[in-house]
Amino acid sequence: MLTLDDIQSWPKAELHSHLDGAMRLTTMIEMADQQGKRDLLPASSLEGLKIELAKIDHSANLHEYLAWFKYTIGLMQSEEALHRIAFEMAEDFAKENVRYVEVRFGPVLHTQEGLTLEQVLDAVIAGLEQAKSTYGIEYGIIVCALRDRFVEASLEQAHLAVRYAKRGVVAFDLAGAEAGNPAKQHLEAFYYARNHLLGLTVHAGESWGPESIHQALFFCGAHRIGHGITLNQDPELLNFVRDHQIPLEICPTSNVQTQVVSSYEEHPIAELVRSGVAVTINTDSRLFSHTNSSGELFLAHTRCGLTAEETREVVLNGFKHAFLSHKRKMELLEEAKSLISV
Repeated sequence: MLTLDDIQSWPKAELHSHLDGAMRLTTMIEMADQQGKRDLLPASSLEGLKIELAKIDHSANLHEYLAWFKYTIGLMQSEEALHRIAFEMAEDFAKENVRYVEVRFGPVLHTQEGLTLEQVLDAVIAGLEQAKSTYGIEYGIIVCALRDRFVEASLEQAHLAVRYAKRGVVAFDLAGAEAGNPAKQHLEAFYYARNHLLGLTVHAGESWGPESIHQALFFCGAHRIGHGITLNQDPELLNFVRDHQIPLEICPTSNVQTQVVSSYEEHPIAELVRSGVAVTINTDSRLFSHTNSSGELFLAHTRCGLTAEETREVVLNGFKHAFLSHKRKMELLEEAKSLISV
């Protein structure tokens, strides 16, 4: 059996982490005080926040889980806040030996108090650059369109992502509750991003069945699938995903919290790995899932049933399937292979 310290020592890549789900609790309180928004928070003390945010573990579904993000997004409406949160997020990943992190968020959510989309992205890039220069952690940004917004809003986010393709943005995503919000409605935005050579990933097969994954692949042209844990409900689609080595960005704790799976022990991750699917393991939300990259890997090993060798495999997959140049991926992958032993 691997220990948590073993996994902590391994170099890692994080491919699915939301900026607005990665704020530190202490930062939430400090920012609420600085911005005069203490009433925004569900509790006024650190211990009170811990108690309140633990209730997310009993969310009835994905929609209820996503409602918790109102507490962070309301505090992320200034350049200073966005810079700080981006830096601290990358800093926290770097301290657990994550060498490369992809940070995803919807810039439009941070324009409620007057920031432009460009000011939002510039502030996040500045924070990530500061972390890179301080800790050496590399990063990529994934711009998220939102399933419940109009097509025009998704297209605007795609245009923004393309404008920043040489300045840190590596991919385009679609996030939000799947039910009633099919990915194919956002086809035009994905067509634009694809035509301008951005990487594509889509949240799919998280709270809806394999039909959602099908739309993400064949309407939106996704190169990766966010979550995708309902894939095993469609054997033919699973074979396609396996044969084309389309990676899944699986986040075990988040999947348990949203009631997509009843427990870690019932999670299909081991079945997917043994079927030959390219699986990566990620945090989704460091804050709301009370987790980090090492912790998610340890849970996958100790409770979801991955062997030590399978755990090593999914760690290496994180480097193999990052939205990086092939040359840089291979450099990071070879380094990781030399440092990870089981």
